[in-house]
Amino acid sequence: MTDTTRSPHSLLRGRVLAFVAIVLAAVNLRTAVTSLTPLLNQLEKVFNFGSTMTGVLGMMPTAAFALFGLSTPTITRRIGLERTALLAMALATVGLLIRAGAGNVGMLLVGSGVALAGMGIGNVVVPPLVKRYFADRVGTMSTLYITVLQAGTMVPALLAVPMAEAYDWRISLGMWALLSLAAMLPWLMLARSTRAPEAHNAPVHAPGRVWRTSLGWGLALMFGMTSLITYSMFTWLPKMMIEAGASPAFGGVTVAVFSALGLVPSLLMPALAVRLRNPFPIVALAFAINLTAFAGLLFAPMSAPLLWATLLGLGPSTFPLALTLINLRTRTPAGSAALSGFMQGVGYSFACLGPLLFGWLHGRTDGWTLPFAFLTLCAMVLLTGAWFACRPQHLEDHW
Repeated sequence: MTDTTRSPHSLLRGRVLAFVAIVLAAVNLRTAVTSLTPLLNQLEKVFNFGSTMTGVLGMMPTAAFALFGLSTPTITRRIGLERTALLAMALATVGLLIRAGAGNVGMLLVGSGVALAGMGIGNVVVPPLVKRYFADRVGTMSTLYITVLQAGTMVPALLAVPMAEAYDWRISLGMWALLSLAAMLPWLMLARSTRAPEAHNAPVHAPGRVWRTSLGWGLALMFGMTSLITYSMFTWLPKMMIEAGASPAFGGVTVAVFSALGLVPSLLMPALAVRLRNPFPIVALAFAINLTAFAGLLFAPMSAPLLWATLLGLGPSTFPLALTLINLRTRTPAGSAALSGFMQGVGYSFACLGPLLFGWLHGRTDGWTLPFAFLTLCAMVLLTGAWFACRPQHLEDHW
């Protein structure tokens, strides 16, 4: 599928509300993740927990994204895409507020779980909403919403420590609830103007058929290993920098740089994916970039820390590529929802083990060699999955 040529105003004509709603949803899909990780050292002291709980908190995003990735297609068939997006933003708002008011580590976990449930639902529902409202501009809208998603990943990481130092860690964590609350308004308006449940042009049990396809599994492995590597770094990069001699604030800066460089592939990948029949060479390049970043962090972390963070940010180019392929490898919103749910549900199931295993290997060896060997193996699995995911095909042709 390629974007059709239209007048300069055709992107927004008659669908401004949907445009605003999708953009606001996208900016809220990672705030609960990257607003927390730079503060983990401080929260360890406040709530008196150790590296195991740090690993659990690092694993929670991918675990929640996996669970709700698999269940969201069922929710969308029951209440519709727009109401599902509204539910996602409401859960994110409530969870962020609970976490900011936590008095113990249990409530910290509960708040994180609720917020991440909303963001997990949002992950899955945004691609089919792009398919529904902007089928003629998939490349353009994919570039926009993935770029906004990356901005929503970067900014909380950059502001987390300064806001906590200037005000309080509760303000630093809770202020993002205002953003998800704002996103609820356009989805409420769209939900009121659409009927539920909506009719999908696909078999009733379509999502169950994705697991029988090489496309589904290829995308799940490609996406899952990308996410595993990314969330391992989100969780452990600040600690890695601190152990190498950097300050906690600089640890937050490296995460922000890591996130910020994700904007580059977010701007480029959707447009390239639309134009390339088989984008596998992009994946091979990302594989090489990842290995270079791993080697730099392992053997010379403080010699060029911002360079390694930059390469880490470019390595996950397979993330926006996989999200774009959801719509390029399907013909209908129902197919997009099915593939999105399977890819993210199964992919995040694999990825949720990343921060925990990375931290466990570090704890057992008191070093970073085995953790990075583990990530290298995952990068090889990613490359294999991409070989199947990038081949030209459509999911509905397998049904």
